[in-house]
Amino acid sequence: MTADVDELTTDAVLADRFRRDPEEFHAVYDLYYRAVHRYVAGRLDVQAADDLAAETFLAAFGQRHQFDPTRGGLRPWLFGIATNMVARHRRKEAQHYRALARRPPERAIDSHEHRVVTSVAAQRMQPQLALALTRLNRGERDVVLLMALAQLSHEEIAQALGISYGTVGSRLSRARKKLRSVLDKEKFRG
Repeated sequence: MTADVDELTTDAVLADRFRRDPEEFHAVYDLYYRAVHRYVAGRLDVQAADDLAAETFLAAFGQRHQFDPTRGGLRPWLFGIATNMVARHRRKEAQHYRALARRPPERAIDSHEHRVVTSVAAQRMQPQLALALTRLNRGERDVVLLMALAQLSHEEIAQALGISYGTVGSRLSRARKKLRSVLDKEKFRG
């Protein structure tokens, strides 16, 4: 709890600084760029992450006066913006997962996404997991990937997506059921 309070205090101080002097926004970039880039790279790919992470901070800079530290921290606010950026590339993302589902495990590309998927399931499960992710709706996939790739808490996910804490839990529950169902079906096929 103390870390959350310290983070909110730091965020409030940063917000006050960058509202008075836009040059101070660099501190937000320095603090959170790597985490946002890592999250976007996990959702899409490293090349898209370079562009979308930069676009996330450009959008955040443009919206800096709208940030309200009483409603949550900078981290979930930035991840919310990043998630919206990823949503614009949703069609490419779904195509990417379909391609991964078709790729034999021994030909899997070495990427951050590959390492995350591999840590969630054995390498032989990668095509099935990628296929299972395509079966989730946008909201469910956002919640699952914000948790898995960005390692946000339920509360931070709620803030990032502008939804209630309960909605995070219900989307996660539905997503787990869908993932389990697809993976069970694929297990019996293999």
